[in-house]
Amino acid sequence: MIFDKNETTTIITQEKLTVIELVKGIAQKYETLSQDNIIVNLFSLNKITAEEISEFLRISNKHKEAKHSFVIVTDKISFEEAPDEITIVPTLQEAHDIIEMEEIERDLGI
Repeated sequence: MIFDKNETTTIITQEKLTVIELVKGIAQKYETLSQDNIIVNLFSLNKITAEEISEFLRISNKHKEAKHSFVIVTDKISFEEAPDEITIVPTLQEAHDIIEMEEIERDLGI
């Protein structure tokens, strides 16, 4: 797991861990990430299932309740296949765009 912090956003890149191990690792380090927007980059995975994406649901919901963005980047599963509560995009640029839009919405009280 690689952590790359840039201002208010942390990108977590999955290396060799399984999704379950990655979620556990994020949960263990969550206190240090709790004030950042989080992007989880899953491009190293050859395939991923909706069930695996659902493993992120608890952390995603907790993070969004705290008024921060949580975005998963993968092109191995479409956003239609994943739970509605989880934000999935196919590229890092789109993840940054989503975070920017959500920050504007939060600033406007939307």
